[in-house]
Amino acid sequence: MTTTTAPKSAKSAKAVTAAGTAIDIGISERDRAAIAAGLSRLLADTYTLYLKTHNFHWNVTGPMFNTLHLMFEQQYTELAMAVDEIAERIRALGFPAPGSYAQFIELTRIIEETGLPTAEAMIAQLAKDQESVARTAREVFPLADAANDQPTADVLTQRLQVHEKTAWMLRSMLA
Repeated sequence: MTTTTAPKSAKSAKAVTAAGTAIDIGISERDRAAIAAGLSRLLADTYTLYLKTHNFHWNVTGPMFNTLHLMFEQQYTELAMAVDEIAERIRALGFPAPGSYAQFIELTRIIEETGLPTAEAMIAQLAKDQESVARTAREVFPLADAANDQPTADVLTQRLQVHEKTAWMLRSMLA
């Protein structure tokens, strides 16, 4: 069994493995820790955006209700799949994936919405949040690239494509 500490930063993260189960995938532990810390931030952003989008799906009202209700459902469903993929990549690197609200709130840049904004305000918030998650993914990319970590780079590229396209679509609704 592998036990590890949660990566908060490259300096504080250290994978601790049981005897004979050391990770030897061609990426140093230091680089894996830095990448896992970045992916943990991406996971927290993605999960928080998932929750916010699901909240908006439930609570949207107004003339665009049907359109937004269905669009938000598609978005939160996609985010739910992404959360699993990001967490599994963190695990493959030898670190635990954060999985509590407390950890996510500490790591995320996404601001929770506890009120009931208008449909237009929901769209604007989600557009900004999609852009924020794209920025987080982009910040992790140089770490993966420098470590020759193609699987992480692939995950990040896919996430960038989704978040940038979704942000564009949301912004287009506000034009």
